[in-house]
Amino acid sequence: MSGERAGLTERRRSLLVVNGIGLLISSVFAGWLYFFFTLGAFDLWPFFTDIPADIPGDRRAWNMAHLEGITNGTILIAVGAAGAYLRLGERAQGVLFWSCLAFGWMFTLPAIANALFDTRGLEFGGGPFPGDVTINNIIFIFGWPAMIGVHVGFALLIYGAWKHYQHVKGAEA
Repeated sequence: MSGERAGLTERRRSLLVVNGIGLLISSVFAGWLYFFFTLGAFDLWPFFTDIPADIPGDRRAWNMAHLEGITNGTILIAVGAAGAYLRLGERAQGVLFWSCLAFGWMFTLPAIANALFDTRGLEFGGGPFPGDVTINNIIFIFGWPAMIGVHVGFALLIYGAWKHYQHVKGAEA
């Protein structure tokens, strides 16, 4: 690749960290809903207690919604932090950046929607899962950028890290 540089630009690294923090915040939001779902009520003693809550979904869906934000937020922060150790050209940096944003947000937000709408979004038409088929299909379609982004992003991460290693190894020789 021509135009290689030592790492991701500072702007991209900063934006990955900011988006990672945003995903962690979405996880806090999903975690509160998970907490109230588990209790079946809004209960934050001493402020308010036992306000009935009819939050849809099931325990596994809320667990997934909560953990997607934690996982993807941590990955985006890690990519931002490790960006100086990735040797990629300008175009590959852009593809990596947008791939990370795509899989980070497009895995997390649909997981929250799946919990809220009691769907899974794993199969077009709903498959064997309950829930509104139209909402399921919308969530399923939103999963495709994430599926592509995670594979492209991780391929670029290993490629960029390997290129950086080769560059450092060559400089030490």
